[in-house]
Amino acid sequence: MAFSDTLKQLPGVSHLAGIQLVDSSDAVVATIENKPGQGGSLVVYNHLAQTFGAITPEAASKGLELYAEHTEDARANPGKHPNIDRLFGLVERQETLRVKHLFAV
Repeated sequence: MAFSDTLKQLPGVSHLAGIQLVDSSDAVVATIENKPGQGGSLVVYNHLAQTFGAITPEAASKGLELYAEHTEDARANPGKHPNIDRLFGLVERQETLRVKHLFAV
C-alpha cells in the first residue's frame, strides 16, 4: 500500500501541535511538528506511540513498513528522510524513545 493510502487509515492528529521524542536520559532528541512536510511523520509516530506505548524497536520496524515506498528511498539516500533514518537507528541499536504529546491550543 502506498504511504498516502496508509496515512488515510491511521488516526488523525489535528488535536496535536506535535510530539517530542525523549531518550532514556530524558533528553528531547527530536520534535515532529504538525506542519507541512512533517504531518505524515506525525501521523505515523503518533500511531506507533498509541499502539506500542513508545517507539520501541518493534514499533520502529512497523513504522518502516508504514512509510512504504519512502523507506527504500531513505535506505538509498541517508539523510533525506530523518524521521525514517531515526527508525532504522532504533532497530539497529535496539533503543526505545518515549513520546511526549504537544497539544494544540
